[in-house]
Amino acid sequence: MGTIDKKKVKRSFNRQADEYDRHADVQKRVVARFLEILCERVKEPRRVLDVGTGTGLLLSGLKEVFPAASLFGIDLAFDMSRAARAKMPEEISANFLSADAEHLPFADGAFDLVISTSTFQWLNTLDSAFKESFRVLDPGGIFCFSLFGESTLHELKKSYRRALATCGKLGEDNTHAFRTAREVEDSLVQAGFESCIAVSEQYLEYHENVPLLLRSLKNIGAGNTAPVHGRGLSGRKIMQEMIAAYAKEFRKRGLIPATYEVVYAIGKKPSGKARD
Repeated sequence: MGTIDKKKVKRSFNRQADEYDRHADVQKRVVARFLEILCERVKEPRRVLDVGTGTGLLLSGLKEVFPAASLFGIDLAFDMSRAARAKMPEEISANFLSADAEHLPFADGAFDLVISTSTFQWLNTLDSAFKESFRVLDPGGIFCFSLFGESTLHELKKSYRRALATCGKLGEDNTHAFRTAREVEDSLVQAGFESCIAVSEQYLEYHENVPLLLRSLKNIGAGNTAPVHGRGLSGRKIMQEMIAAYAKEFRKRGLIPATYEVVYAIGKKPSGKARD
């Protein structure tokens, strides 16, 4: 399985910041569903931090639901933070800065709600980010987020592995490893949260062919989830085999599906307790 290079992730999202909203259809659906879940669980937060805020879509929606909340958004990619600031309506007061989810530039207990959508799958481990979210929450504060789960792009990964096997290169599998809902919940507990819940839902997108699917991933800065780029004779051969395998098993009515599993999770920082 491939290791995530944070510098490459940062560069990729910087490049796509201005085009992201045009292509992030699944991410927009996730934000809408996330807000539904959040409103069922949270009442009138005062200070909110959005980790991996992207273009600010989640914070914009949150302000409509909780107009009195003080909003902060951080993103590893500076150009995403810039885009969020530029796109946020003038009547919405929000603070955006470029920062790392694993090293939050805020004091202990600075927020009573930390949120995030479609971000934590870009980390090699969840431990540091979850501990940081725990740290910046007030006792009794809520951590609510979503990330892409284990079944995400399973059609692409399966087809790629078949192509590797056909080409005698099965040991070169560098597909992105997404986490299960159970792994997410266990990480929350390990970080010190209580009353933890993690559930998953699935969404489908349809594309005319594999190259258009890969292009759609690149357009939202997620090109590093694509396992092969067709460079060189070997790369082109694997790409051709992957396209053929994908179409053979999954194509229906002239289209190929792409599955996105989304894990929605929530945890509470224990009231009146500090974590070492």
